[in-house]
Amino acid sequence: MPSKSKLKRMEKKKADDKNRQRDTQGLTKLTKDDVAAKTAAVADAAKLGDAAAAAEAARRIAEMRIKAKDDAEKTDVEKLREEQELINANARNCTGRLGTQALTSSVHINGLSITYHGTVLIDDTDLQLNQHHRYGIIGPNGCGKSTLLAALGHREVPIPEPIDIFYLDHEMPPGSITPLKAVMEVDDERKKLEAQAQALEETDPENEFLLEIYERLDDLDVDKAEVTASRILKGLGFTHEMQGKPLTDFSGGWRMRVSLARALFVKPYLLLLDEPTNHLDLEACVWLEEELKTFDHILMIVSHSEDFLNGVCTNIINIKDRKLEYYTGNFNQFIKTKTEVEENQMKQYNWEQEQIKHMKEYIARFGHGSAKLAKQAQSKEKTLARMIEKGLTPKVSGEKQISFNFKEVDRLAPPVIQVQDISFQYKEGSPWIYKNVEFGLDQDTRLALVGPNGAGKSTLLKLLLGDLEPTEGMIRRHSHVKMGHYHQHLAEKIDMNLSPIEFMMKEFPHLKDIDGVRKIIGRYGITGKQQTMPTRNLSEGQKCRVALAWVAHQTPHMLMLDEPTNHLDLESIDALAQAIKGYNGGMVLVSHDFRLIGQVADEIWICEKQQVTKWNKGGIEGILEYKDMLKKNVLGDDGVRQDMAAASADHYNKKTPSVNVPSAIKMQAPKMKIMGVTSNKTNGSVAPRQINGNRSPSPLKNGTKGSPKGAFVPPGARAKAAQAANQARSKKQGAGDEDWW
Repeated sequence: MPSKSKLKRMEKKKADDKNRQRDTQGLTKLTKDDVAAKTAAVADAAKLGDAAAAAEAARRIAEMRIKAKDDAEKTDVEKLREEQELINANARNCTGRLGTQALTSSVHINGLSITYHGTVLIDDTDLQLNQHHRYGIIGPNGCGKSTLLAALGHREVPIPEPIDIFYLDHEMPPGSITPLKAVMEVDDERKKLEAQAQALEETDPENEFLLEIYERLDDLDVDKAEVTASRILKGLGFTHEMQGKPLTDFSGGWRMRVSLARALFVKPYLLLLDEPTNHLDLEACVWLEEELKTFDHILMIVSHSEDFLNGVCTNIINIKDRKLEYYTGNFNQFIKTKTEVEENQMKQYNWEQEQIKHMKEYIARFGHGSAKLAKQAQSKEKTLARMIEKGLTPKVSGEKQISFNFKEVDRLAPPVIQVQDISFQYKEGSPWIYKNVEFGLDQDTRLALVGPNGAGKSTLLKLLLGDLEPTEGMIRRHSHVKMGHYHQHLAEKIDMNLSPIEFMMKEFPHLKDIDGVRKIIGRYGITGKQQTMPTRNLSEGQKCRVALAWVAHQTPHMLMLDEPTNHLDLESIDALAQAIKGYNGGMVLVSHDFRLIGQVADEIWICEKQQVTKWNKGGIEGILEYKDMLKKNVLGDDGVRQDMAAASADHYNKKTPSVNVPSAIKMQAPKMKIMGVTSNKTNGSVAPRQINGNRSPSPLKNGTKGSPKGAFVPPGARAKAAQAANQARSKKQGAGDEDWW
C-alpha cells in the first residue's frame, strides 16, 4: 500500500495532466458565463437546423404550388405542345462530353452526336460556342438545326450549370394571361422565391431564412420587374392598354413579340432562337435585327432569312454531311468564303485525279517492261499508295436541287376577283379593320401585302377566299375560279399519323398509282424514307413542303400565300420563287421575307389605317426602299433605336403614323360590269359586262385604258358620290370609328 506522500504525488501528477489537457483545449479560462454561452450556441444550432428544415419544406411547398398553378393555367395549345415536346425528347438521343471547365464563358462540347427517331443527324463533331459571338445555324430542312437547339435548350448535352439558357421556338399561345404578366412570370427564380417566402410566412413567420429570401428578392429588383417588363413591351410596340389585354386578343405576330419580350427580360447567357421572325411583320423584323446586333453573350439563331442573318450574325455554322462547319462573318461572307473553299477544293481534286490517272497509265504501260522502266513504275506505284493512304481530296458535292411546280391553268376573263366598297369588323362594336376598300385582281396579279401585325393582312386573304364575309360591300369572284390557300398553320392541319404518301392519296382519291404520288411529293424534296414515315417524324420544314405539294396539286387559278417561307430552308424559298415566276395564275403574298417579295412581287400594297395603299415601286428595288424606310423609322433621325409603334387595328388613338408611306393614289374607279362571276352577297345587282376577248382592259373614267395586265382598280379609289356618303356616315358615327392612327 503506497504511503500518503506517494498518493499526494500521484494526485498532483493527475491534476497537472488535466491542466495540461485543458491548456491544450483552451479551457483554462472557461467561466460559468462561457459554459452558458456554449450551451446556448448548441441550442441555437439545433434551432438553426430546424429553421433550415423548415426552409427546405417551404421550398418544396413553393415548387408544388407553382407547378399546380402552371398546370391549372395551361391552355389546350400549351398541353398539346408539351405532349409533342415529350414525344420529341424521347425520340432524341444526344451524346457528347464537355470540353471546357465548369466556370468558363464558353461552351465547347466534343464528340457531339444527335439522333432523332433513329436517324443520325449530327455525328461525332465538335460544338464550339464563344462569348460575344452570334451564330447563325443553316442547312437544308431535316438536317437537325432545330433538333440541335432543342437538345441545348433542354440541357440534353453537358453544359456548365452557371450558364443560364433561354430557348424560344414558338410564339406564346392564346390565353387569358396578359402580355405584362406573361413576361414577368418568365423569371423562374423570382417566382420560386416569392412562393417560398409566402409558404414560410404561413408556416414559420420567424424563420431566419425569410430575411435572406427577401434580401435576394431585393437583389433581383422585384419591385422594378413590372417596370422593366412594361418598358420592354413598349419597345416592341405594346401600348399601356395592350399590355393589359388577354393574349387571345392578339394575332400570332403580336404573341411572338411577347415571346421575344420574355427572352429580353431574362437576359440569358445563352440565347437560342428558332425562327424568331416567324409571324412578325417587316418592321418588327427590322427592330429585332437592330436589337440582337448588340447582344453581348452567346446567341444561336436558326433562320432562313438572308437579310436577318446578314444583319445579326458574326459567325455561321453550316450543318453538312452530319458535321458542323464554322465560318466567320455573316451570311454573305459565308457564301463568298464557301465558294472560294469549294473552288480550291475542286482544283485540288482535279489535280489529284489527273496525277492518279497519269500514274496508273504509266504503271499499266511500263510495269512489265525493261528493268529501268519497271523500277520507275514501281516508284510511281508507291507514290500513288502514299497519296491514297494520306487521304485524297473529296469531290465537292452540290446541294440537292429542289424544283417546285405549279401546273398551268386555264385563263379566266378579268377581273377574277373584284372587291367592291367593302368594310369589315369582326363583331359589332369592335374596331374596323377595313373601311371602304375597293380593287380588282386577275391572273396576272403579282401582289405582296405588307404592314404591321394586326393590321389585317391575313384577314384580307380570308375575305378574298370567302372564309370571312364583309360587314359592308361585296366581293365578286369568277364562277370558275379555284383558289389555293397556303397559310402559316397549314402544316399543323395535316394528320400527323399518316405518311406524306397516305395523306396525298387521302386528299386526292383519283391518285391511285403510288409511284406517281412519290414523284409529286419527291419534287418538293420529300424523298426516300421520308415519304413513308409518319408526318410527325418530319421536320417543320418538311411538313411545310408536304403542305405546299397539297396546295399545288389543286391547280388553283389564284394563289393566296400567307407566310409561306416559315420553316422553309433557303433552297426551298428559291425554288418557291422560281415556281411562282413560271406560274400563269395570280398570286397574293403575305410574307416577312424581303428577298422573296423582291423576287416575285410586281406590286407592294401596305395594309394600314383601314386601307390598302400602293407602294411606289415593286420588285427588289421597291422592297429595299420599303425596308430602308422602316429602318429609318426604327432608328430615328439620330440613329438610336426607337420604340415600335402599336399598329394593330385594336389601337386607333395614335395620331401620327409609325410608317411614313406615300399617300394613296386617288383615281376615280367606275362601277365595273362583270359577266360570268358570282357574288357572295345577295343584295344589289350588277349589270353584265361585255368582254371582248380574254384580256380586255378596264376603261378608266377619262376614257384611257387601264393596265395592260387586265382590269385593275387601284386601292383606295373611291367614287365621289361614295366619298360624300362615307363622310356623312362617319360624322354620324362620331370619333369611335376614326382611323387608329
